[in-house]
Amino acid sequence: MARFLLHLALLTLGLAALIYLLKLQFGPPVVHPYASCVLLLLAVLTGGTYYLTARVTAVKKDYFIAAYFGGVVVRFLGSLLVLGLYLYRAGGVRDTGTMSLLITFFLLYFLYAGFEIWAILSNLRPFSKSG
Repeated sequence: MARFLLHLALLTLGLAALIYLLKLQFGPPVVHPYASCVLLLLAVLTGGTYYLTARVTAVKKDYFIAAYFGGVVVRFLGSLLVLGLYLYRAGGVRDTGTMSLLITFFLLYFLYAGFEIWAILSNLRPFSKSG
């Protein structure tokens, strides 16, 4: 678990640095002011779903698939809820940078989903049966 959290922190710091550099170079037309909040939200959701999966798997290893997909659903619904709240409260107004936020949101969402898949695939060897 510590290795996953270290890799998650490194990914988040790298993405935060990239967002900061893009914000300095291009400003609000390209990088939405809430991009760092989206980054933090997705990092917390990814860490939380990993923790949920680890806790359920510690109780019974046969529940790994159910715990993993439950975590995916929690991350998806949590992200969708926050995005829906933003669009309902402020994002429906034209020329507020909604498109840049949506692009940032989906890029970060799929990066964190890919990271989680990579973390799971890199840890499958201890669970494989020999012979």
